[in-house]
This record gives sequence, structure tokens and C-alpha cells, in this order.
Amino acid sequence: MKILLTGGAGFIGSYTARKLLASRKHELALLLRRRTDTRRIRDVLLQSKVIVGDLADLASSRQEIVNFRPEAVIHLAWRGVVNSARNDVEQDANVDQALELVRTAYYAGAKNWIGLGSQAEYGPCSNRINEQTSCRPTTHYGLAKLAAGRETAALCGELGLRHAWLRLFSSYGPHDDPSWLIPYVALKLLRGERPSTTAGEQRWDYIYAADAATAILAVTENRNASGIYNLGSGTTATVRSIIERVRDLIDPSLSIGFGEIPYRVDQVMHLEADVARLHALGWKPQIDLAEGLSRTVAWCRGFGGRALAAA
Repeated sequence: MKILLTGGAGFIGSYTARKLLASRKHELALLLRRRTDTRRIRDVLLQSKVIVGDLADLASSRQEIVNFRPEAVIHLAWRGVVNSARNDVEQDANVDQALELVRTAYYAGAKNWIGLGSQAEYGPCSNRINEQTSCRPTTHYGLAKLAAGRETAALCGELGLRHAWLRLFSSYGPHDDPSWLIPYVALKLLRGERPSTTAGEQRWDYIYAADAATAILAVTENRNASGIYNLGSGTTATVRSIIERVRDLIDPSLSIGFGEIPYRVDQVMHLEADVARLHALGWKPQIDLAEGLSRTVAWCRGFGGRALAAA
């Protein structure tokens, strides 16, 4: 299958690109901005067609996309993912860009459109979350993701494209951004510093990035897969226990500043994905939390972690 991937240089995108190529069943084109940081996918670039373009100005690259004639478009790109940008009004631009990508996919002859949503669409929940759980997002990011999922689904319906929307829960693994919890804690401890955290009573569902990528691949390849899919591990652990596991992999005697950061007003205390819909496609996560944390800490010890931390 010929697949156009946006966000391929990002964290989950880099894993997805590799999984697509490793399957040896797909021809991959990456839509990348001219000055995209490609350190995560330097090896992937040699095996892919690169289309230089920007979702904010798809007209400039539309003809090249049409010429590639993708059968499927996987849309992972999103501006404003970091916590500091979660309430920026610029989040709304992502919705318009996703809709324009659907139109471009249609003009190019694609029949399948897969997008990446977020658990932030649900807002605070206290129980296991399935795809029918009411959505009450508390951030502009969550509102924009929810709108993008709903509006692209409606447009795909009008144009005759299969639409699937995967709501990603917390992800982690090598090559993650150093500002996120697990690499933040690991890199701080490896530098001999004391990380400050909340009390860590939250129970969160963490999925290893490679497992998230295989789920995206499973949905892309199954032409009957449509609608919303929760993308998580289906299991939870307290944030405190996760941090302690990271600490113990480095040095059990090191100190953690639990409780030094207060909970946010809208702090989510329970994030647990019901992933039965993905299981029905034959997908299950392969990397458990212990193994995933071990791999992540090992990466943080190496050059990759140091390079990201310095970036």
C-alpha cells in the first residue's frame, strides 16, 4: 500500500515510519517541513519518499502528493503537543489543517484516512475509559483534538474515505522528548540531580511507543477498521511506582522530590484505556512496563539521551 505519513519525524511518528517500512508491504512518503529536525528518522529517510511541505500551506505540496497517489494517509502531525502549549488558541489551526489534509487525500485518490487523537479528549475520568465514554476535555488541546476527530470523520463520510481515529494515552520509550515525565526523571537522576514531581498518586496507562506504532499499523492495514479506537496498554500503574522503577534502574539510593510539584486544578488522577476494540483487530501490546522502562533508561544513559537533553 502507498502511504503518506505526516508527523513522521515526531516521537510516535518515527516508530510508525519504521514499522511501516519493516513490514515490507508499503511504500512510504513523508510530508516534512523544510527545516524539520530529522534526527529520529535519519535512516528512514533513505527508504522513503520525502515531500517537502507544510500543513499550514498544503497547496504548495498538493500536486506532489497527488502524483504519489497514496492509498492511505496517516495523520500524526500536531502543533502544540507540549504541556506549555496545551491552552494556546493556535490549537484551532490544527483542526483546519486536518480537514485540508482529508481534502488533499481525496484529490490524490486515497481511500483510507487514519488520524491520531488523544486521551485529552475525554477529560477527567475516574473509571476505565471506553470509546463510548463522554468527552469533557478541559484543555484547548483536548477540545481541538476532539473537534479534529469529529470533523474529519464527517468529511471522510461525505467524500467516501474510511476514517479511523486513535486516541493515544500516555506513551513513552527511547527518543521521547526530555520534557515528558519518564525521560525527565531519568535524565535528572543520571546527572545526579533530584527531580521534583507530584505526590504521584495518579494511576496512568502508559504504552510503549513501538506498541503504539504497531496499533496504528494494524488499523491502517485492516480496511474494515473504522471509528474511534483507544490506544493504550489497557493497564495502569501509579505515577509514583513508575518514577521509583526508573530511579531503581539507575540507583535505588537516589532521592526523589515527591510532592514538590502540586497537582494541577484539572489534574487527571485515573487514566485507563479499554482497548478491546484494538484487541478485536488482533493487536496486543508486546512490551510490558518493566521492559519498556528498562529500554528507556538504557537509551537515556547513552548518547541519544544526552543529545536530546542538550537540544
